[in-house]
Amino acid sequence: MQLGVHLPHIGRKAGPEAIRRAAVQAEALGLADVWASEHIIVPKSAPYPPSPLFYDPLLTLTWAAAFTKRVRLGTSVLVLPMRHPLPLAKELGTLQCLSEGRLILGAGVGWLEAEYAALGVPFRERGRRMDEGIAMMRAVWTEDPVSFPAKHIPAVIDEMRMQPQPKPAIPIWIGGISDAALARAATLGDGWHGTRLSPAEAAPVVRRIRERRPEPGFTLSLRANWDGKDAGELTGRLAGYAAAGIQHVMIQPMERGLDDWLGAVERIAKAGAGIG
Repeated sequence: MQLGVHLPHIGRKAGPEAIRRAAVQAEALGLADVWASEHIIVPKSAPYPPSPLFYDPLLTLTWAAAFTKRVRLGTSVLVLPMRHPLPLAKELGTLQCLSEGRLILGAGVGWLEAEYAALGVPFRERGRRMDEGIAMMRAVWTEDPVSFPAKHIPAVIDEMRMQPQPKPAIPIWIGGISDAALARAATLGDGWHGTRLSPAEAAPVVRRIRERRPEPGFTLSLRANWDGKDAGELTGRLAGYAAAGIQHVMIQPMERGLDDWLGAVERIAKAGAGIG
């Protein structure tokens, strides 16, 4: 099993030095990857996310990439339908090239309707925009020149060019546990990136996805929280995920202070050691 950790780019612990230290630490500990999440703008009264201080995920990962050489860089998840696919494709392609092929695009449709409204994007069309956005980005990443018949996203792409094209191709892991998300992962994704399921809950989802995508190269990944208190519980949970067929787990520590966060990451690495 591969193990990754979330970067401290949210809340009072967030900042350039915190992100740098966490990325360097993850690489030194031999972890597989580091991850960043997304919210662009949130209501004042929203119970989640816990803080409006939320560094942009792509710039966070670019900063982390500058201080590392090996760890992969993932988004958990980028709310793809909120963004226009063309500038996003340019940003992702650039980051893939600058990081020498370390990017994983975790992408989902999101859930915060007020955020869509603030951005002027129709919430009820997010599924269609997600599917077309993935197709549009893959087109500009692989065809030169490119033409693309957009239906749901405002775009006229007729014999156009966009470089740099990402090398190697950016894997797309579809986030979410809804029926629509699982179907989209099986149809359009290179992997699935679920969230906050127990090993027992994950097992039937794994079986369901593997019926349609049995190839080992299709990655089954989960995001999990950890309060940093019981390393034995975490080791057991990771073993349960592995037994259920999960290949990758990304863990987000719940500590609010940076030193406590970094300490938790050290314990995460130890808990994951030896998990097959």
